[in-house]
Amino acid sequence: MRSVDAVIRARLHSEVALVSQVSEYIINSGGKRLRPALVLLSAGAFGYQGRQQHELAAVVEFIHTATLLHDDVVDESALRRGRETANALFGNAASVLVGDFLYSRAFQMMVTVNNMRVMEVLSDATNIIAEGEVLQLMNCNDADISEEDYLRVIRYKTAKLFEAAARLGAIIGAADRDAEDAMAAYGMHLGTAFQLIDDVLDYSGNHEETGKNIGDDLAEGKPTLPLLYLMKHGTPDQANLVRRAIEEGGRAEFQTILAAIATSGALDYTRRQAACEAEIACAAISGLPDSQYKSSLLKLADFAVNRDY
Repeated sequence: MRSVDAVIRARLHSEVALVSQVSEYIINSGGKRLRPALVLLSAGAFGYQGRQQHELAAVVEFIHTATLLHDDVVDESALRRGRETANALFGNAASVLVGDFLYSRAFQMMVTVNNMRVMEVLSDATNIIAEGEVLQLMNCNDADISEEDYLRVIRYKTAKLFEAAARLGAIIGAADRDAEDAMAAYGMHLGTAFQLIDDVLDYSGNHEETGKNIGDDLAEGKPTLPLLYLMKHGTPDQANLVRRAIEEGGRAEFQTILAAIATSGALDYTRRQAACEAEIACAAISGLPDSQYKSSLLKLADFAVNRDY
């Protein structure tokens, strides 16, 4: 990961001062670096020892960071990882344009790997992530979406980059197609579990630990799984309350909804769904030879479900 950070720092350089300033701010603002770690662990599981893994891990982190910059503008967010968002600090225009810079820099970097399969995976992933962003926008303030619709957004918007990161390691590790697909399945289900727990933490996390304002999803009118569960299994009054909150956004009834979520079993249900996704992820790589990399991948799935930040 130190080698990946070195690549990130070198590749962030721009002659345009604001580009470097905003990029450095968002990259240095913390984060778990799970996606680049996934590239390294996947590559290691197939015996790869070269430097392409560091470059591709940095590419994945740049794509992820670009989505964060754009997300925070779309969501009008003011806090991420316990710090002001880039758009709150530098403005929406700078955030969008620097996000574009990070996307284009990522594509410059992936070309240097000189592997058409790598370019295919990353270009497809970037396109699907953008579709996921639009799907989420369409679903905002819509209280009638199904659990299937909600999971589709997660698969596109969040899990797709996890899937691509895991697949990239297998590609440069010269895995056969079945092994590559198995690693991609691991990444997709891991990413889904990760996002499900993020949605749990939006209603149960500690502000200091999560680095974001609790209840942001509700304030933005996002119908996540805990809310969908409460509408389906809560009382008629609770269902109507949640429906109104989703359709109108805001925090007016947040404490009442929070109490209803806590007593309805919505968070336990969402955690169970996340645990199922993590189990499927682990099963997907059961055929890999035992190694420190496989062990770490299994631990990563456990962390995704049991974390509190």
